[in-house]
Amino acid sequence: MRRRDILKEELVKQKAIETIVEHGLEGFTISKLAKACGISVGTPYVYYKDKDDLVTKIVLEEAERMEKVVNKDFAAELSLEDGLRIQWQNRFTFMMNNSLSVRFLDQVSQSSYHAKFSEMFLNENGTFLRQLKSNVEGFIRNAVGRGELDDMPFSVFWSIAYSPLYSLIRFHQQGYGLDGAPFAIEEKLLWLAFDKMIKGLKN
Repeated sequence: MRRRDILKEELVKQKAIETIVEHGLEGFTISKLAKACGISVGTPYVYYKDKDDLVTKIVLEEAERMEKVVNKDFAAELSLEDGLRIQWQNRFTFMMNNSLSVRFLDQVSQSSYHAKFSEMFLNENGTFLRQLKSNVEGFIRNAVGRGELDDMPFSVFWSIAYSPLYSLIRFHQQGYGLDGAPFAIEEKLLWLAFDKMIKGLKN
């Protein structure tokens, strides 16, 4: 049995993320990955059983990294505005510092793997983003209980609370806005959008 090489394993993971981001997930193969790494086609199988195992493990690892950053200083007991301000700051920090990882997770969410990870997220006993899910659910429940927030479907809350942030980041990453003009995110634009969002969301 071939020994695990930590440096080579990290190379395989990083090249897998880069290849999926550049070429898409559906056309991704172990052969393409091996070529990108400059290694034999059998080497990735030292670390992963197959393509599905590779994608699953990398998604779980990257999601865990994101979860740690997004959950920093965030608690279910915070007021609606304070909690969402921390969430925006944490999500902004992660996305700006981990653009490749964010684009990789976006690719997965738009692929045939979406149903698998969605089921893992919604499963009461699932481990996929479990702590973040628990915190956000408790946060919303407490805000509704205090009368800060109307009760609404989770997807509606998510769309109102986070879509402005993700749109600004997307404009920043592509380098231009909807009008085609050059666009780069600045703190003042971030918090301008936050202020408009929170005024519309809270009671």
